[in-house]
Amino acid sequence: MFTGIIEELGIVKTVSRKGRLISLSVQADKVPLDTKIGDSIAVNGACLTVVKIEDKVLSFDLLEETFKLTNLGKLKMSEKVNLERSLKIGGKLSGHFVTGHIDCLGTIRAKTHVLGNLCFKIAVPQEFLKFIARKGSIAVDGISLTVSDKRSNTFSVYIIPHTLKNTTLNFKGPSSEVNIETDILAKYNNQ
Repeated sequence: MFTGIIEELGIVKTVSRKGRLISLSVQADKVPLDTKIGDSIAVNGACLTVVKIEDKVLSFDLLEETFKLTNLGKLKMSEKVNLERSLKIGGKLSGHFVTGHIDCLGTIRAKTHVLGNLCFKIAVPQEFLKFIARKGSIAVDGISLTVSDKRSNTFSVYIIPHTLKNTTLNFKGPSSEVNIETDILAKYNNQ
């Protein structure tokens, strides 16, 4: 379980394939400090298990499904990724409950300034819109955000300068793909 509050930006060191298994390694400063092999780390919102730690470089193994269904399959060396360690018992819940199970890829349709605020309009597959509520929580590349508007196949979120500066959204624009995890409560409510 995560909160959607990004701890730091990591830098992709390697992405390699060994048969059907894909290995991803990410360099970071803070996140590796108290991380152990077997710990869960959200990388762009996707929950991954640490399989190796060496010189502040975290290594993860990804299944083919994770590689295909997330934007992790399109990462390139030196690209930045959002990192968050899993929530610990008694830890501070500043965002919302994020599982690290990506529902779908969204595509940024617009990045505009509205009344001095930065707004991202993101398109998602139609079947996931029922889990998105205006003023509800959503995780975009693992970032806990509030939905400001919802249309027929898009939703919008506003980004404060702190979030922009400290997440990968600073490097994203129209046509960029982002990992989307809809609100867990909305999913259970629709069962």
